[in-house]
Amino acid sequence: MYWYEEEVKSLVLKKETLTASPKTIFYGSSTIRLWESLTADFAPISPVNLGFGGSTLAACVWFFDRIVGPYAPERMVLYAGDNDLGDGRTPEEVFIFFLQLIEKVNERFGPIPCYFISLKPSPKRWNLNQSFEYTNKLISEEIARRDSNWKFINIFPHMIGPDGLPIQSYYDKDGLHLSLNGYKVWKDILLKELL
Repeated sequence: MYWYEEEVKSLVLKKETLTASPKTIFYGSSTIRLWESLTADFAPISPVNLGFGGSTLAACVWFFDRIVGPYAPERMVLYAGDNDLGDGRTPEEVFIFFLQLIEKVNERFGPIPCYFISLKPSPKRWNLNQSFEYTNKLISEEIARRDSNWKFINIFPHMIGPDGLPIQSYYDKDGLHLSLNGYKVWKDILLKELL
């Protein structure tokens, strides 16, 4: 996990630069980190962007206490797991990391509303599509089974075109990260859930 250290240090220091206490934590991988309009998009719920590049769900668990622990949010939004599968982990391993994160959140914040954004179907990782869908299934079913403060936000079908493939215009040139169009889709979906 040492390769994340510099970015984690900057996120730890970020809290000192804030002029107000955020009500909503956005946490996870570079899909969150690169969301440049996030603060404006979710201004009514006072967000803070705590995403870090290349982050896995495993890393989100590992660094939770340092990055997220100092805050006192009203809600949390999470996107991670994509990179775990890209690194060769199995859906079952990602699911275990998700369970660990649930425990971390509950221990630190209690039953605040938490939202897990489903893994997205990116062109670059389309060869892993079955693993992505199975991971989403494991996590969504666990959230439904618990009937707790967690909610699963399924963005997957919104990113797929009539041909059954990811909509290219929703992705950056790398076929992995979101374009401005992609972020607009996410914004519209999330605002309906969060407001």
